[in-house]
Amino acid sequence: MKINLKENFDNIKNYFSPKVLGEVNDVYVKIAKIKGDELPWHDHKNEDEMFLIIEGSLLMEVEGTEPFVMNEGDLFIVKKGLQHRVSSANECKIMLIENKSTAHTGDIKSDITKDITDQLQ
Repeated sequence: MKINLKENFDNIKNYFSPKVLGEVNDVYVKIAKIKGDELPWHDHKNEDEMFLIIEGSLLMEVEGTEPFVMNEGDLFIVKKGLQHRVSSANECKIMLIENKSTAHTGDIKSDITKDITDQLQ
């Protein structure tokens, strides 16, 4: 199945609202737009999470490390159980690779937490 990233990013209207593009075995391929700092600290107890920067820059904060900036083309894998959060002063477009069981903000619920049914639309 051919998927055009630009068209799919154009369809995303809200920040911190991942959308599922497809699935590979037991993982989802998602995209999201990030802007601001509303994402709460959270972890995924049983799943790793992969971030790939498609466009823009992202501030990545991960438990036990100094915050660092990710730029277009950078990839980072947050290992399961590590507290983390992301933010961006300007719009940043990212791709996520996550197990189907991965909850958007782990066990933390906030105003921006999206259920998987929201992500599949």
